[in-house]
Amino acid sequence: MFNRGIGDWIHRRRVKSAGRTAVISAAGELTYDEWAARIDRLANALADRGVRGGDRVAYLGENHPSFLETLFAAGSLGAVFVPLNTRLAPPEIAFALEDSGATVLIASATLEPLAVAGSRGAGVGTLATVQDGPPAAVERRDGDLEALDYEELLAGGDPVRPDVAVDLDDLALILYTSGTTGKPKGAMLTHGNLTWNAFNVLTDLDVTSETRALMIAPMFHVASLGMGALPTLLKGGTLVLEPRFEPGRVLELIGRHRITSMAGVPTTYQLLAEHPDWKATDLSSLRILTCGGSAVPMRVLEAYEERGLSIAMGYGMTETSPGATVLPARYSRAKQGSGGLPHFHTAVRVVDPLGQVCPPGEVGEIQVQGPNVITAYWNRPDATAESFEQAEDGTWLKTGDMGYRDEDGFLFISDRLKDMIISGGENIYPAQVEQEIAQLEAVAAVAVIGVPDERWGEVPRAVVVVREGHELTDDEVIRHLDGRLARYKVPKSVVFVDEMPRTASGKIRKPDLRRRYGG
Repeated sequence: MFNRGIGDWIHRRRVKSAGRTAVISAAGELTYDEWAARIDRLANALADRGVRGGDRVAYLGENHPSFLETLFAAGSLGAVFVPLNTRLAPPEIAFALEDSGATVLIASATLEPLAVAGSRGAGVGTLATVQDGPPAAVERRDGDLEALDYEELLAGGDPVRPDVAVDLDDLALILYTSGTTGKPKGAMLTHGNLTWNAFNVLTDLDVTSETRALMIAPMFHVASLGMGALPTLLKGGTLVLEPRFEPGRVLELIGRHRITSMAGVPTTYQLLAEHPDWKATDLSSLRILTCGGSAVPMRVLEAYEERGLSIAMGYGMTETSPGATVLPARYSRAKQGSGGLPHFHTAVRVVDPLGQVCPPGEVGEIQVQGPNVITAYWNRPDATAESFEQAEDGTWLKTGDMGYRDEDGFLFISDRLKDMIISGGENIYPAQVEQEIAQLEAVAAVAVIGVPDERWGEVPRAVVVVREGHELTDDEVIRHLDGRLARYKVPKSVVFVDEMPRTASGKIRKPDLRRRYGG
């Protein structure tokens, strides 16, 4: 049988790149041939526990070789990988596990309490813990889960390549994104989506077999996985995995490993440039610096230009695997603030409310088409129907973002049709936060907006109307959300108002709230 999916990539590299280093982490170094053997063992160990094509295997943990081992092992079986955001609260983890129907969860030992809490009642039968740090104390009820050590699980599998047919149209990944209605959506990324996204990166950026990519952004975000890890491995380069971003540590690793490629959000690059070791660090090996989420401030661009470096901007989303456009580094000044040009194998257009393509300079909704674009959401036919538009030239993803293209075809983002907040590269949908705050008895009405923040770009702020006869403080609102939502989703401030500005139909006018309370 023939595996055309990403699950076979490392096996194909087994001979082509034998002896070359594939991954470096705190756990040590692995060559492509050593890594392929581990992935085969894991795949067969999962198969021994009943995992078959189409079954879901979840992962909860920071950047670690086991994350990618699980991705590739699942792919080699035709199973589906479900990466979970480590910053989610237990109810959010439980929703993703139950909604996806994951039967196996592999988790960091340091996050085992979260894994166990999220697994209860979610249908997970096997929990394997990765010893990537000091194990956390956890109370596990007997009989709930088959609990075992990840290395023991892996060692129990045969080092034989699974003989499973996988096509590019088969589902590879379910990645949960916050929903505009407050209910997360599982974006269904196929092997073809991820492969064509990698082709886009290889075409538009200079990734080679000599690339040494420092992975500091979490790979449970498709930006890190799709724009950094997968293209580098497809070319036979080397990944250096870091579990979290620490500016001083990153600068030290750049020099030690002669890093050539790195990705981040504007805050990442700002904190590096502000670190005391910035000027003393040898950055001469760096070739590719990419950034997404929002525009890089000019003062940060200048700090890198002083070191002979440029930053390539990009625009995309989970649904585009994730690349939609890229701004080549040489245009970082001339087209400052632009998301760039469409990726080589992707099309981008801007349309008016009637679906007609807007002329240059006219703002409309950004839509994307290409083999890297998903076609559906998991268990959400309603969201699928709302998110795609049929046209004479095919199906287009409706991004919900507003923007325009200039005379040269460069895309500029001007506003969001949806109310999504981007804070430090994390997407926050106000509806989910509003639903939780509205559970407080003292709340008559609530709206969450984004406000500027020097470090994170923007952070959420709650605007609240208190019910007559009740009292409420900002501390009480924030304490109520603790444990219910990921910390980055919790508003950093609360404003109390007498009434909300509303439309004739009763909807809250958020543009008015932003003008009044968004400063």
